[in-house]
Amino acid sequence: MAKKKQQTYKEALEEIEKIISEIENETIDIDVLAVKVKHASELIKSCRQKLAKTEKEVNKVLEEFEEESAEETGEETEGKEELFS
Repeated sequence: MAKKKQQTYKEALEEIEKIISEIENETIDIDVLAVKVKHASELIKSCRQKLAKTEKEVNKVLEEFEEESAEETGEETEGKEELFS
């Protein structure tokens, strides 16, 4: 069985926006409304997870950069705020 390609953040966001638009414009069939809302909820959860993972990775890189910079300049890095805190 073929493995489904993981949806990118941008693709998921576009799909969420499409579902919202269909609901707002009342162009969505009532028979699929619950299915679409559930799918949108799953997409939102996925996007939140991707954002959290990216935030963690960016903060780790910034922390490593600050540590390297401090070692080069002899400064302390303790007490520095995280970018996304």
